[in-house]
Amino acid sequence: MDKKTFVKYLRTLGIEVHTTTKARGHQGFFCNNRIDISKNTPEVRVIPTLMHEFAHYIHHKLEPDMPKTGGNLSVLFQSENPLIEEELFKVTNFVDENSLCVKLYEHKDRIKEKINGYDKIIKKSYPNFQRSKKFKEFDKYIKRSDARYLLKYDRVKVMGGFLGFVPKIYTINTIEESFPDMPEAFAAYIRLKSFTRKQSRVSARINRLNKYYKRPTELFARFVEGLYLDREWVEAIAPFTSQKFFELLDSGYYGNLKDVIPKY
Repeated sequence: MDKKTFVKYLRTLGIEVHTTTKARGHQGFFCNNRIDISKNTPEVRVIPTLMHEFAHYIHHKLEPDMPKTGGNLSVLFQSENPLIEEELFKVTNFVDENSLCVKLYEHKDRIKEKINGYDKIIKKSYPNFQRSKKFKEFDKYIKRSDARYLLKYDRVKVMGGFLGFVPKIYTINTIEESFPDMPEAFAAYIRLKSFTRKQSRVSARINRLNKYYKRPTELFARFVEGLYLDREWVEAIAPFTSQKFFELLDSGYYGNLKDVIPKY
């Protein structure tokens, strides 16, 4: 089925289809019986994206509250088997490599290396230093120093001088220049705290992405998209789920979805 035929078919179902929008920043978007495909979507991605959004439409028919709840796999596949979620996520990784969060995990590893490096610098002067406990020597030193602002921010502007009208800019990259008397271990501690904040932000982003990709409605949509891209491979990596899906598809459970799933 080509793009023109697919769009025409969707419109016969009463679905409003737009292929020249921004799709709210995505390649495609489904909401309120409407499918938007971004005008920036590469041609090779248009039909897979239509399949993905049509799967959301089918899911919405099964669970009208899906946009709020994210859906339920037991409803989608009429099974409580936990293997379904495991297999679906494998398919998601195949369909969308962003779901692997490779770059984020690599970034997290580099941050961890930096933190360990600063930890070693601190322990050269303070062997008993532990990240999980208060660094009393540092706390005593930092009380009267503007460097304390760098414990929360990587770059700060501090008003100083006569009547506070002369601003001073401090960054974690210029600690030695701004505070020449600061011990090496204390500068390392400030940088360690900075990278710990970065680590938390990266972890939070990974968690948000995992939560998004593991929503039942997204798992189902990428499964359907995967069947279009490479049905044989999807059946190989998700045998149990594929069998359940085609049993339900053949029984009419997924309604009009049976009209667009590639057949052998």
